[in-house]
Amino acid sequence: MKKALTTIFCIVLALCFLTSASYAKREKFGSDPRHDVAKRVKFKTSDEKIRWKMVMPWSKGLLFYDIAVHFADSVRLASAGRLDIKPFSAGELVPAMQSFDAVSKGSADVGHDWPGYWKGKNEAFVAFASVPFGLDAEGYNIWLYEKGGLELMQEIYGQFNLFALPGGQCGQEMGLSSNKRATKMEDFKGMRVRTPGWYMDILNNLGASVSPLPGGEVYLALERGVIDAAEFSSPAINYPMGFDEITKYAIQPGVHQPGIQCALFFNKDSYNKLPEDLKWIVDICAKETQLWSYNWINGLNAEAIRRFKEKIEFVQMDKETLIEFRKTTKKYLDEVKAKYPDVKKVLDSQEKFIADFSDWREVRSGATPWPYETYVGGRITE
Repeated sequence: MKKALTTIFCIVLALCFLTSASYAKREKFGSDPRHDVAKRVKFKTSDEKIRWKMVMPWSKGLLFYDIAVHFADSVRLASAGRLDIKPFSAGELVPAMQSFDAVSKGSADVGHDWPGYWKGKNEAFVAFASVPFGLDAEGYNIWLYEKGGLELMQEIYGQFNLFALPGGQCGQEMGLSSNKRATKMEDFKGMRVRTPGWYMDILNNLGASVSPLPGGEVYLALERGVIDAAEFSSPAINYPMGFDEITKYAIQPGVHQPGIQCALFFNKDSYNKLPEDLKWIVDICAKETQLWSYNWINGLNAEAIRRFKEKIEFVQMDKETLIEFRKTTKKYLDEVKAKYPDVKKVLDSQEKFIADFSDWREVRSGATPWPYETYVGGRITE
C-alpha cells in the first residue's frame, strides 16, 4: 500500500512539475510594481490629526459634488479621522471658478474638478477631462494608470504648484437635448447650441452657433428659444435639470465626451507635509472614488434614460454624419496640437494608446451583453 501511495505521490509531483514547467516557456507577462514597496513597509502609522479644506466648482445639487464628498468620506474612514477633509461647495469658501487658484496658492488644501475648466491656464487640461471621439471610461482608466497618463496629468498640474490624481470617471455623456431633430451633418448648420471646450469650436466649424452657457442658465435658454439644443452631462445629472420638459429630442451619441474624467488636485506643500501612511490612504481612496463613481453614475444613468424615454424621442446621428464629425474633429485637434506643445504631448500619448489597444478591441467585439432577444435578433455589438 505504501509503495502504491508513493508511486501516486511521485506521479502527482511529476504532473505538477510538468504543469508549472509549461509556464516557464516565457517570462511572466506583466507585474505589479507596487508589490516591492508594499512587502517592506518602512514607515509607521502616524498619530497626527490633520484638517484640510476642499473646494470645487460644484453646487450641492450636482452629482459631481457627491463624488468629491465621497473621496473625503473615504479618506476619513480609512484614516480613522486622522485626515479630515471638509468639503465646501461652489461659493461657500471661494467662487466656483476660483477653486483652482485657491488650492494653487494654499488658501485651500485640495480641490475637485473637471480639468477642462482650466483650459485658459493650459489648453492641455481639456485632454484630461474629455476629448471628442477620444478615450472612453475604460480607455481613461488604462491610459491614466498603466500607460503614462497619470504622469502627464501630474506634470501639467505641477506647473501650478499642484499634485493631481484621477478623482472620478463618469463614462459617456448624454447627447444634445434639442427642439430640432438632427441626424445629418447639414442639420447642424445654423443650430444654436450650448456646449463648452473643444466641441464648441468643432460645432462652430461645422456651421453651428455655439455658446458655453453656465449650467444654471441652460434650462431658461432652452425654454425661451435662445438656444435650440444643449448638452450638459450624464443622463443622471441631466434628468433633475428637467430638459425633457422643454425639448422634444435627445440627439445621440454623446461624441463630445465619450468619458467624463474628473481630478483631485492638492496644494503641493499640503500634500508633501502628509505622513507617508496618509499619502497612501489618499492614493488608494482616489482610486476607490474613480471606481465607485463610474458604477454609481452609470447605474443611475440607466434609470434616467428610462424616464427620459417617457417624454422625449432619442434619435441617432447616422453613420456618415458621425464619420464626418470624426474627420472634422481630427482636423481641429491637429491644429490645436500644432499650436500647443503640451496638448501635442498629451494627445499623442492618448492616440498611441488608442492605436495599441485597437487589436484587442477588434478581436473581442461581438460579446456585448444585450438582452437575449436583442442579441439573437442580430445586434451583437454596441
